[in-house]
Amino acid sequence: MSSLISSLRLDLLVELVLAVVMGGAIGVERELKGKPAGLRTNILICVGATLFTSLSLKLSGGRGDPARIAAQILPGVGFIGAGTILHTRGSVTGLTSAATIWIVAAIGMAVGSGAYVEAVGTTILVVIVLQGLGWAEGLLARHSLHSRLVIHATPATADELLETVRRAGLEVVETVRRQEGADTVLELQLRGPKRVHDQARAAVLQHPGTRSVSTGE
Repeated sequence: MSSLISSLRLDLLVELVLAVVMGGAIGVERELKGKPAGLRTNILICVGATLFTSLSLKLSGGRGDPARIAAQILPGVGFIGAGTILHTRGSVTGLTSAATIWIVAAIGMAVGSGAYVEAVGTTILVVIVLQGLGWAEGLLARHSLHSRLVIHATPATADELLETVRRAGLEVVETVRRQEGADTVLELQLRGPKRVHDQARAAVLQHPGTRSVSTGE
């Protein structure tokens, strides 16, 4: 019976089905949130990682390094993950989707190598993190500090200073730009942790194009 199962590759089929279930469990959450890497993407990545890992173990046959094929999964997944990251006007989005793709591939590799308990446990933890920590993000957002920053700068460096504030990690809620003589004045409504406000203000002050910085009070 075992030889028949081996010849029909039912063990591999079971692994692939398990990969579909685990990738789908994470993909459903991503799909419901409208993320670029949704249900089908996560399933295909998990199934592909499972298949490549299983084949690498079978093809080595105990004579070669079984990790060689499996190791090539990571660069491929990194390429796919990079495609979900968008950088627009100082705002970076898609990092969570990229990280999800990375961990889904790891789950597939665990299934392909026979580490079923680890794969199931990781899937449950990932779903909890993605779905169950929304309340924590909301709590942190409510404790974010709002501030106003008025920057007098040379016209050529105004956009660069705005980018400096964003790179510090603050959300620019509102921007008002006007000219006062030879200076460009940026009035920014900002939101973020207090320490980040302090860091952003220091970075703006150190910029050579800055003439003055105040809180507008």
